[in-house]
Amino acid sequence: MAAEQDFRRLPPDLPVPLDDGAADHLPGLELPALTLPSTKGEPVDLAAIAAEAATLVLYVYPRTGTPGEELPEGWDDVPGARGCTPQNIAFRDHRAQLTVLGADVVGLSAQSSEDQQAFSAREHIPFPLLSDPGLELAAALGLPTFEIAGMTLYRRITLIAREGVIARVFYPVFPPDRDAANVAAWLGAVS
Repeated sequence: MAAEQDFRRLPPDLPVPLDDGAADHLPGLELPALTLPSTKGEPVDLAAIAAEAATLVLYVYPRTGTPGEELPEGWDDVPGARGCTPQNIAFRDHRAQLTVLGADVVGLSAQSSEDQQAFSAREHIPFPLLSDPGLELAAALGLPTFEIAGMTLYRRITLIAREGVIARVFYPVFPPDRDAANVAAWLGAVS
C-alpha cells in the first residue's frame, strides 16, 4: 500500500511555471457579475463582493488533494499544479495581516462545491472558497487553464481588485506557499 501523501508540503524540485503572457490582459478589467457556490453557504457574486470590499484578493488554484485519493497521473510534472493546500493554508495564516491591510480574501477553483466544503472544514479555512466547475470565470476574463486526466483546471493566479477593478495580477504564482506573503508585501508597499 502506498504511503499517505502529505498535501501540506511541497515536494522538492517541482517544475517552475514560466510567464506565458496569459494574464497580461487582466489589469484594468472589472470582476464580472458571476454568482458561484461558496463554502459559507450562500452563493457569492464576485462583482458584488469586489464592490463591497476596499480591496479583494481572489486567489485561483487548480484543485486541492483529498486524503486517501491519489493525485492525477503526472500532477507533479505540470509546472504550477502542485501546492494548492499550502497556498490555501498560507492565505488562512495571513488572513489577519491581509485584513489589517484592508483586504478581503476569497479562494476559487474548478472543484465541486462538495470538495471545497470538505477541504474548507478539514483545513479550517475562515473565508469563502468558491466552486467554478464550469470555468465561468475563465470564460469571462480569459483566465489561463490546463488539462490533465480528462479535467480542465485553472492555472494558479491571484487577482487583486480595488473597487471591482483588477489592479494587480500575480502570475505565475510560485512557490504557492509564498503567495499570501507576496500579496501582503505588495499591499503593504502600496498602502
